[in-house]
Amino acid sequence: MYIVINIFGIALLYLSIFFTGADLKPAFRLSRPSINMLVQMLLREKQHSWNSKIEVPVTIYCLACGASYRVTADIFSMPVATVCRIVHSVIEEMMTILHRVIHFPKAEEMEEVGAGFARLAGNEAFRCTAGAIDGCHIRILPPGEPHKRSYINRKLFPSIVLQGICDSRSTFLDVYIGNSGSVHDARVLRRSSMYKQALYPPAGFFLLGDGGYPSLQHPVAIMTPYHQPVSTQVEESFNRHHAKARIIIERTFGILKTRWRSIFLRALDIQPLFAPKVVGACCILHNICVATNDVHQEEGQEAQPGLEAETEGTEFSFYGQASQIVTGIALPFQWLPSPSLPP
Repeated sequence: MYIVINIFGIALLYLSIFFTGADLKPAFRLSRPSINMLVQMLLREKQHSWNSKIEVPVTIYCLACGASYRVTADIFSMPVATVCRIVHSVIEEMMTILHRVIHFPKAEEMEEVGAGFARLAGNEAFRCTAGAIDGCHIRILPPGEPHKRSYINRKLFPSIVLQGICDSRSTFLDVYIGNSGSVHDARVLRRSSMYKQALYPPAGFFLLGDGGYPSLQHPVAIMTPYHQPVSTQVEESFNRHHAKARIIIERTFGILKTRWRSIFLRALDIQPLFAPKVVGACCILHNICVATNDVHQEEGQEAQPGLEAETEGTEFSFYGQASQIVTGIALPFQWLPSPSLPP
């Protein structure tokens, strides 16, 4: 399993699988370029660590297979305590590079971001879209009292919430993780630094959210669909194109959960305080995979229905002020039914 390489008189230990040309995806659910990118990023953060090429695969294997520390220790011929230390250490190190991997676009990139959403929506009116936002529940084992009840979500299982914003390529632009499952999407939004500090989107752009979010202008601009039932064909057309663009965040969550299904499709058997870091590590790996075009063949789409909004801030009704805003966006780009609109 291991080989020793002598470099400048220093004996270094490496996993032999990385020198055989073997396909790494069955065991690690990542391609070789994706793993190498993470190794290099962590090496830059920790220059004295020669063993990242062992520690990173051990951690990724734990995430990919949902294996216990004991099983992973047997696979890699390591003591259980060593595996536990490695996994916690690597995930903590990954948190130091989170904002290098998951970050908002630069000002000069916003035109490209908007163009991507216009293509998804099938209408140029969405060229001012800066991202799609939604919440996703991550199942965990229930913590002990007195906090157990606060983690029970509306589907009656314990969870923490991942709030994500993505672009049209399914790249995460921002993640906010760790609110207990009983907290509504709108309240999670209000607690995020993105909302409190009005970090994103820039002026003139908006995020697309589902009905679980309020329609806001300040401190962040969020555009939601018209409430059902709609009263006009213009509103129906808007909702249709809005849904075609916004669905990318649901697909992004689906890709994340499918690749790391051993983590996300069963309860995380870890402390609630460490769970957000594990989820954050998976989001980092997701973005690395997008950057290296590392597509998992089983990746699919998973919808996360929105929660009823609990609103605060500058809110408006789509039957008043918002109608003017939406109509102002819509009419110049033929939102009214016409042959130029996709079905």
